[in-house]
Amino acid sequence: MEPAKNYPGITSPISLEGPKPVDLKLSEKLEEAMRPHGVFESEEEMSHRMDVLHKINTLVREWIKDVSRQKNNYPEDKIDAFGGKVCTFGSYRLGVHTKGADIDTLCVAPRHVDRSDFFSSFFEILKNTPEVKDLRAVEEAFVPVIKMTFDGIELDMLFARLALPQIPEEIDLRDESLLKNLNEKCVRSLNGCRVTDEILHLVPNQHSFRMTLRAIKLWAKKKGIYSNALGFLGGVSWAMLVARVCQLYPNAAPATLLHKFFMIIHKWNWPQPVLLKALVHENKFNLSFPVWDPRVNTSDRFHLMPIITPAYPQQNSTFNVTLSTRSIMTEELKDGLEIVSKIYEGREEWGALFEPSNFFQKYKHYIVLTASAVEEKDYLEWHGYVESKIRLLVGNLERNPCIKLAHVHPSPLGPLNESDGEYLCRWFIGLTFVKIENQNQNVDLTFDIQSFTNTVHKHAYHINLMKDGMKVEIKHVKRRQLDLYVPPKILLQSKRAAVAQEHRSSIGSASKSESNQTLHHSRSDTELVRSNSMSVDLSEEISQDAESSRDSVKSGSELSSTSKEAINGDVRKVVSGSPVPTDSVMQSPNSKREASPAGSESPVKRSRSQDDQSAVESPMNVDEITPLKEEDGSEEKEEEQQEPESEDKVEKPIVNQHVKRLPSADVPDLMSPQTNQNLPVQVMSNKNIRLKLK
Repeated sequence: MEPAKNYPGITSPISLEGPKPVDLKLSEKLEEAMRPHGVFESEEEMSHRMDVLHKINTLVREWIKDVSRQKNNYPEDKIDAFGGKVCTFGSYRLGVHTKGADIDTLCVAPRHVDRSDFFSSFFEILKNTPEVKDLRAVEEAFVPVIKMTFDGIELDMLFARLALPQIPEEIDLRDESLLKNLNEKCVRSLNGCRVTDEILHLVPNQHSFRMTLRAIKLWAKKKGIYSNALGFLGGVSWAMLVARVCQLYPNAAPATLLHKFFMIIHKWNWPQPVLLKALVHENKFNLSFPVWDPRVNTSDRFHLMPIITPAYPQQNSTFNVTLSTRSIMTEELKDGLEIVSKIYEGREEWGALFEPSNFFQKYKHYIVLTASAVEEKDYLEWHGYVESKIRLLVGNLERNPCIKLAHVHPSPLGPLNESDGEYLCRWFIGLTFVKIENQNQNVDLTFDIQSFTNTVHKHAYHINLMKDGMKVEIKHVKRRQLDLYVPPKILLQSKRAAVAQEHRSSIGSASKSESNQTLHHSRSDTELVRSNSMSVDLSEEISQDAESSRDSVKSGSELSSTSKEAINGDVRKVVSGSPVPTDSVMQSPNSKREASPAGSESPVKRSRSQDDQSAVESPMNVDEITPLKEEDGSEEKEEEQQEPESEDKVEKPIVNQHVKRLPSADVPDLMSPQTNQNLPVQVMSNKNIRLKLK
């Protein structure tokens, strides 16, 4: 008996079946459909990237030699042996980078080179390098980084000092012994390379993995759900989801993997975690870094969509995901599954999967967040800082009991005309409100937005980022007013996408209705049995895959019972048998986020006078509120709430009943009403954002 073949992953594969001719043909069409979107680079562009990496690697090695001479006074004959290296990670290391994409790099240095040297002497070397443009250092970030454009290629460079006297040229960063005697910043900097290398090591077929990941990344960017900072999934998270599907179908073609991806991830039982390998709590080097585990770490229980990195220390890569962003991604996955299923049936082409989002036609209400500065250097810093805080605004809006969904578009738009100024960008947040039948609603967003603007300015002053001319403004606009902020071309694309989606939905509904009528009129007792057997749900398909897998392997490599039940109607826990928590310790996905045991108490209701005081102090600009029409034809009246002279003349608005939330580690608590009398913030408007919905 042949020994069973070991496959990567925490469970055995669901199917070992190879690709069929139709799968290979669809995979070729998939590659052709992606080419017009700039997914693949030319040989010349790839060669240019290699030259850039060679130049930056040479700079690093020469810099390490200079530091060794000046700081440590090492003899010249030993300096060349110290080494030093620039490693890549992210999309470039995975082999799925697109045209014009940036390169994530890591500078690995020996133990006598400090982080302070990297942000001082090496920064000066880069400043004096002719090919370097847009150079800026973010030393106080959670993962300190130097950002630059090197000969037309954007580079993000991290730094890690290893506890080694020399850096070998062929060093394997996956080796856990390298983490010994390192501080947390170095471990976090190394984590990107370690995770990327581990993902490539854990996928059975790297070619199929790369082609499938390219398609998923393009789809996610087109649908506006590709951004870790804004609460969606980043590149590494999408890569781990694709890698898990590749583990379950190791011999499948890219087209098949894409179909299985939507089928599995759409039905995944969140917050059950996605794991590429079992969690490791202990190691032979006695490293004590915290590992993601809801049974031990209370805060991990509140993660809504955990996708766990495979390299030690294993962490959740999606801790920014909110209830709104998870709901949006789930809906897009559902639509993606419908489209790919039609492609396999011959009723649709791959181009339909990569149509742009209908974001600017999807909602009736939008929040427009504008960040601007006077100088280019200030704008680059201000843009990145404000973007990193937008998820706090989305969180504030989510906790408003009158808001059902807050959807932020991850791609900011620049100035629409010259009057806007040169250094300006806008983010858009679509809002859906909770409807209460036969009851008027007064929605007050003032406190939610003022808490955000106060926090942004206060923290900017705290880290000495605030400069003259830096501003953040927030407005509420309606869908018909978007032409004042959005280019006509983008609005037209959004309208076309909305029409195409409505057309597909109407065809699907008509086809389903016709099928049901045919079955209803033509069934006999025998046909009824046959039709029931032909109605294949997800669990039956998985069973068929498992049966075909058993036929393709010998008895020594039969699938385990865990694999057979890995995914059914609700995608039962694929990670069963691994040391992960059950749903009982995870937060319920159907409720608002509850409080962490360490969280602060909910605030008391704010009085009208407190709202007035906060409005004066907040840098906020609000446009006029005008009546709007519902999509179904009924009118929804909105009235701008003016401050009355007496309390009994108007109906009181609903005051935000904020629930408890997890405290943020890097910003002050947003839930406590604050009046910052000493904060030098320019007042943009004293109007409140209050909507009356009837």
